[in-house]
Amino acid sequence: MGDANRSFNLAQTDQTDKFLSVAPVKEDWGGDGSGRLNLSGRSTAISKEYVPRQYQFFNTNTVPEEPGWRISGMPDRVLPGRRRLLTWHDCGASTSRVILPPKFAAPSGIFTADLEIFILSGKIQIGEWQLGQHGYSFIPAGVKVESWQVLGEEEAEILWMENGPVPLQYQDAETNHPDARISEFIPALDSKLLPWVNIAAGIKKKFLRQHNNGGQTWLFVVLPHYDTQYGMIYSYNEEAYALGGYCDLGNYPFAKDHFCYCPSYNTLPREITVDGLFGFARVDRDVSQTAVVSSYAHING
Repeated sequence: MGDANRSFNLAQTDQTDKFLSVAPVKEDWGGDGSGRLNLSGRSTAISKEYVPRQYQFFNTNTVPEEPGWRISGMPDRVLPGRRRLLTWHDCGASTSRVILPPKFAAPSGIFTADLEIFILSGKIQIGEWQLGQHGYSFIPAGVKVESWQVLGEEEAEILWMENGPVPLQYQDAETNHPDARISEFIPALDSKLLPWVNIAAGIKKKFLRQHNNGGQTWLFVVLPHYDTQYGMIYSYNEEAYALGGYCDLGNYPFAKDHFCYCPSYNTLPREITVDGLFGFARVDRDVSQTAVVSSYAHING
């Protein structure tokens, strides 16, 4: 997955049983990497080299689609899919839009890196669990996943998020790796059943996962007629994908299928929406801490 963009040498870690002992990559805001997202220091589809403190917004539909995409290590009998690579880190982490074809079926086994899955459309089954539209799963490295497949005649489109700190590979396994973080495994979560939580005036969230360091994965709604009045400084890294609606971020119309990568300590422009915005996001720091988000009154977008 984006191997041409990665310099990390998996062979140095012993692919068989030592991938869980690889030291985490420190976040650029000073974190110790315990959240295991590796959102800092990423390149994007519109910037092949990491640009510190510069947010990047782009329409994912304009990103070239890679045909014949395969999960590294999967047997040849597994049908290939298609992928649009959105962001990546040299350690192996990446975020992509992946399409799996009807009749896609993969055997049980383990992955060598943490994997997050969010279903954009279609339906897949993992063992006894089903994930439909806006379903979510978190599979820690080394946790055995039962056989999985695309259900029905419709393609499954997925936000496919490999978290590193080594490139993700499939390995045949009958049991969990002894050091796998089984307690963190989320096999299938139906976001429609989760409550909305009021976070601030005009913003609601559904929390999908709490990370080890306080970071989070969530769905969010920005209500109609929302206006921040000012730009904002974020002292954390964030990825967000628009699922519906729109919000003007300065002069940029952030709408369905658009993506943003926001490195730490950049200044985001003023946010204004008339109709509202619905999206998916991940952050690598506890945003409830004091001064993690600050207004910047001199930037009016």
